[in-house]
Amino acid sequence: MNNTVEIPTMKPIENPLITVDPDILGGAPVFSGTRVPVRTLFDYLEDDYTLEEFLECFPAVTRDMALRMLEQSHRAVLQSAA
Repeated sequence: MNNTVEIPTMKPIENPLITVDPDILGGAPVFSGTRVPVRTLFDYLEDDYTLEEFLECFPAVTRDMALRMLEQSHRAVLQSAA
């Protein structure tokens, strides 16, 4: 009797701003081209750090990347509220 179970593998998902890849931080969404979790941006802002402070701590994330992420999140919240 064969007790082997096949587990489907997750394919990497990438968009210009976010990468989700099981081989990078266990599949947590990260800023593309970095290993910085997107969640970290929101954690910093929630803890009263400024965007400048976040960018200083994570130089791999550009100002443009962070601002685009905030804009996408803003639009998603507005769409879900409609």
